[in-house]
Amino acid sequence: MIPTVAPVSARAAQWLAISLLPGIGPATLCRLGRCVSSPGSIAGAALNLPAISPRLRAILTDPVALARSRERAALEIARLEQHGFGLICHQDPTYPDRLRSIEDFPVLLFYRGSIDTLTRPMVALVGSRKATSYGLESGHRLAAELAANGITVVSGVAAGIDGAVHGGTLSAGGLTVGVLGCGLDVIYPRNHGRLYDQIAGQGLLLSEYPCTTRPDGFRFPARNRIISGLSLAVVVVEATLKSGSLITARLALDQGREVFAVPGRIDSPTSAGTHRLLRQGALLVESAGDILVELGLDASPAARDDPGHVKETDLDHDTRQVLACLDAYGCDIDAITRQAGLPGGRILEILLQLEMSGLIRQEPGQIYVRTKRS
Repeated sequence: MIPTVAPVSARAAQWLAISLLPGIGPATLCRLGRCVSSPGSIAGAALNLPAISPRLRAILTDPVALARSRERAALEIARLEQHGFGLICHQDPTYPDRLRSIEDFPVLLFYRGSIDTLTRPMVALVGSRKATSYGLESGHRLAAELAANGITVVSGVAAGIDGAVHGGTLSAGGLTVGVLGCGLDVIYPRNHGRLYDQIAGQGLLLSEYPCTTRPDGFRFPARNRIISGLSLAVVVVEATLKSGSLITARLALDQGREVFAVPGRIDSPTSAGTHRLLRQGALLVESAGDILVELGLDASPAARDDPGHVKETDLDHDTRQVLACLDAYGCDIDAITRQAGLPGGRILEILLQLEMSGLIRQEPGQIYVRTKRS
């Protein structure tokens, strides 16, 4: 069933038509959006607009080009309606104020899901596509904790950390926003089709690009400004020194947002980027509480008294001994047996109990990984 969305406003339709003119990219559209109060007046104002090239001025005042772009805009709006997608512009009341305040705001936002998701406090969690099990678990856990505290979690729907972040939010029943570097009807990565549906059903998918826009590489650094622009803070969960997540962190600083980083192993290349951020002054994150306190947001009563949280004092001596052998990086069963000093049968029994309780998980090769603090 295709969801019902609000009709596209006349202003958004006009800005869409302007965006479809040749030579008009997001940066130029933003510049026009700052200079012109009404999209309908652009043709008349083009003669006096600053920093507009003669070629672009000719396009903006060409009645044939304008008529053609309006036709393309009408077709795009029909396509949006067919898919159940929506469109807002920076002059619509549903456009988020926080995003409108950044220097290079997107004039247009195509969306799938509930646009009301943008009215709640948002925190972005980002990280590497090629993530470790530690990074995936950390992102999943932090997102779930933030969601349990009523925070909308923003990320980029990419492979790796982004997928874990959205998954953690969804598992906690929270709201999440996925910002795409392609059109809403383009699934990228291809195995994220189900995740697209889940995010749209329990939050919002956003893009500044019209339908059928391909996921070209240059679009992802550009979309990062939207991820940080929507958010009160950006948390880098795991990142190499060349990770695009560091671009998001830099944009967040430029936009006046807080930047947090999750520490990792000192010998792990996937944590080198987060450690650089920490040396540069990013705030260290061990739990969602660190973020909430810094942002002045209170933990919800439900999150403070989580009935699913297992304390170490609730476990018997042998189980605590086995759990102490594990960390978020994994340990094989032989090493656990040596460290715990318990019979092999008892070790297997305890590992099964811990796995069923969700405190650990088993990875290929009988590697056991701790999933949350007891």
